[in-house]
Amino acid sequence: MTAGRIVLVRHGQTEYNRAGRVQGTIDIELNATGREQARLCAEALPRFLAGRRVGALVSSDLSRAHATASELAERLGIEVALDPRIRERAFGGFEGLSRLELETYRAEEYALWRAGRPPAEMDVEPKLDVAERMTAAVTRHAASLAEEETLVVVGHGSALTILMTSLVGDDPERGWPLRGLDNCHWSELGHQVERAPAWQLRFHNIGAELW
Repeated sequence: MTAGRIVLVRHGQTEYNRAGRVQGTIDIELNATGREQARLCAEALPRFLAGRRVGALVSSDLSRAHATASELAERLGIEVALDPRIRERAFGGFEGLSRLELETYRAEEYALWRAGRPPAEMDVEPKLDVAERMTAAVTRHAASLAEEETLVVVGHGSALTILMTSLVGDDPERGWPLRGLDNCHWSELGHQVERAPAWQLRFHNIGAELW
């Protein structure tokens, strides 16, 4: 058996988000806006779920995701399970830098990264490695649930995008054709055993303003 639905939630805003800095694995807390976003998300998500049972709530162990998940946990009446495999993609030497700093001080490396070919010396985690760890983690948590249950996962923009790409059977290296998740927005994938791939995207980039 496996969960019939997975809901993927991106964490709330941080000061790095606001300033346009690369976060990656740096542990940045939510700012005031992010905390309010998490609160509103926690109010809206149960309405979106419309009474469907949440069998598990799993989060990245980075504080911005954990704090967002904690707001959801309080509203959903369920505990958060932390899983470091759901952390953001590691961006190595790019982490902590703004776009202006990247274009000024790392212009050549940044251009290669944007083209999908980050230099080895920048130590950026390969997309296929992210897809492997994210897919392994999320499908294992989903497999512990019944078909009528929903798995809620709280994570990070890049890693969740790569996960969605992998789950629907696309190549993570080719990129995601849709816009990525905004802060405290979510996507839903549904599971159908008779289809291949078994996971299909049903809702994407939904926020509290719609619910």
